[in-house]
Amino acid sequence: MDDYRPNTITRILARDGQTIGEFATERRIVVTYDQIPPVLRNAIIATEDAGFNEHFGVSMTRVAITVLKDILTGKRQGASTITQQLARNVFLQQYQLAGGKFEISPERKIKEWIVAIQIEKRFTKPEIFTLYANQINLGHGAYGVEAASHLYFDKSAKDLTLEEAAVIAGIIQAPGRLSPFVNPKATLMRRNYVLQRMAEEHYISEEESREAQERPLVLQGQPRPEPSVAPYFVEEIRKSLEQEYGADALYQNGLQVQTTLDAELQEAANRAVDRGLRRLDKRHSGFRKVRNILAEKRSLERFTTDRWSRPILAGDIVPALVTAVAPKGGNGGARVRIGTHEVELPKAALAWTRKASAADFLKVGDLVQVEVRTIQGGVPQTIALEQEPVVEGALLAIDNRTGQVRAMVGGFDFARSKFNRSVQAKRQVGSAFKPFIYTTAIDRGYTPVSIFVDEPISLEAGPNQPPYEPLNYDRKYEGPVTLRRALEDSRNVPAVKALAELGPNNVIKVAARFGLPPNMPPYLSLALGSVEETLWDMTSAYTAFPNQGVRMRPYSIVSIADREGNVIEENRPEPHEAIRADTAYVMTNLLRGVVLRGTAEAAKSLDWPLAGKTGTMDEYTDAWFIGFDPNITVGVWVGYDEKRPLGSNETGAVAALPIWMDFMKAYIDNRADRKNPPQFEAPGNIVFVTLDNGIQEAFINGTQPQGANVVPAVAPASN
Repeated sequence: MDDYRPNTITRILARDGQTIGEFATERRIVVTYDQIPPVLRNAIIATEDAGFNEHFGVSMTRVAITVLKDILTGKRQGASTITQQLARNVFLQQYQLAGGKFEISPERKIKEWIVAIQIEKRFTKPEIFTLYANQINLGHGAYGVEAASHLYFDKSAKDLTLEEAAVIAGIIQAPGRLSPFVNPKATLMRRNYVLQRMAEEHYISEEESREAQERPLVLQGQPRPEPSVAPYFVEEIRKSLEQEYGADALYQNGLQVQTTLDAELQEAANRAVDRGLRRLDKRHSGFRKVRNILAEKRSLERFTTDRWSRPILAGDIVPALVTAVAPKGGNGGARVRIGTHEVELPKAALAWTRKASAADFLKVGDLVQVEVRTIQGGVPQTIALEQEPVVEGALLAIDNRTGQVRAMVGGFDFARSKFNRSVQAKRQVGSAFKPFIYTTAIDRGYTPVSIFVDEPISLEAGPNQPPYEPLNYDRKYEGPVTLRRALEDSRNVPAVKALAELGPNNVIKVAARFGLPPNMPPYLSLALGSVEETLWDMTSAYTAFPNQGVRMRPYSIVSIADREGNVIEENRPEPHEAIRADTAYVMTNLLRGVVLRGTAEAAKSLDWPLAGKTGTMDEYTDAWFIGFDPNITVGVWVGYDEKRPLGSNETGAVAALPIWMDFMKAYIDNRADRKNPPQFEAPGNIVFVTLDNGIQEAFINGTQPQGANVVPAVAPASN
């Protein structure tokens, strides 16, 4: 016990120190003797072992009294001292039976006494009490008084009131049966017994005991922890830790893991994906059948859910139980219960279902989802009907200059599916691949004003293959177009021609420098994004454009410390040069045009220096948008897990871009430099030429049109 190291909690921390995940077999927070307040020490001693400070580990008086009671009542009574309980919990686990009870036998009891006496010889009373207070099971996976204090009262043990300390002391006897979450009436009775024992042992006065017993049982915690703000991110961390350090270290050794996650941005990402997928679902789906609790033979009045026990704010989407449905021909609405509050669900809140009235698709007992639009006094006032979408999506945000992951959403709902679509799913990227083609072109002497002829083409596809005849999205052709126009409007034919001129293998080599796999098939369909990539790889690749051609290896863990605070792992930014800085800037300037005039023009309303590219696959099976500002790159993918169309016209601009915009709006609004935005920095060999169409075009010096009026790169381009 000199080196006793109880199992403790591994904590996953966001950038600001906020806990975003915990892993433990025993949820324990180790505290010192001085961190256990006297009121709690006294409550435990008075209840569990009043003679603790006098005996030598075994109380022969208690043993004799207990034996006599056993004989008189015919029931076994407990006589274990605190030291014996400690001995049993730490050393005598081989005598523990299923359910946590210990085998009762003369052999076990004698061994327990011997160990208890040895503990008393070796350690001081404060040391023994501290070990005991950190070791005991206090219910719901909480071990030790500090973890229990947080669980039941959402505070540190040092801040417990008298009656709260008495609750924790009372639970020790039978944590399963006496938990206030399980049996508050039994908890209250046991608490009052503890308070009475404290008065009998003169730790408090009779008056203090009586006043405390009259106070109600008030809990601030909850039996289940709040869901993580970043479940997909935390799960990736968990898998990494278990692979690197093993399950024992992860669940028992109390690692402290500092991550790169920005909790505020993660909240914004969660909301953006949730609302975006719901909007898409409602465009193409009617109302789907829901669970009915009456059909499950459950009580309408007694039904409750965990979500109702947590605070509900305006904008939250929560479960609601249908308690009444207006008959057809009436107002067409319904009435629902959220917690203990009844709320009207008017006909206007059902409009997206395209049903005439609630009676056409709702029944009493249906458990639906509603968005809380307004709150008054903590009570929902106005609501709108929602439903869980079937479509999936993912979002990933990476810091350009460090590669640190700032936000990650791997799907609509982690509880529904733990498959992380931001890391694990490989999907065809569509036109989101085109920037790598045009990067290769710029690197080989092409410029933003290089001309491609947008016209029908028929290309040799190989032996015994029909000719390859790519089509533009709008099935129209514009004739000669500039490279800029081809990229901004995502013209397919010019991209295929550019790929054919450059050579697919050369484009693949350039893409590999961005971190994409080097084994892509060298087919012309690569120009239309036939290759499958993860959102992780694609978003990471795009970070090189705003970072002067340098891609930083993405990472999520900053440091890992052991329980003593010793750092056992530390990660730093790891740069990889992808392309020249001047090429990267020209491409950034071109991708800005996609936002200012092209397929992502809707994002122009954000009034911020932004650039990016949409991506859409044939038959609208996958929708992408990957975009960036000078500091952060954000990728969004939307699709079904089993590949099928999202719906007519669900392009990257329609399905993915709005999610990206919602996230970026929250990101921009929270920035201190909102009124003085950062700018993309141009290298010294970039010059600007104002073209006839008014666009201030960026060129690598020496590639600009002859005789053009050149402006040196003293400031970023304003277009």
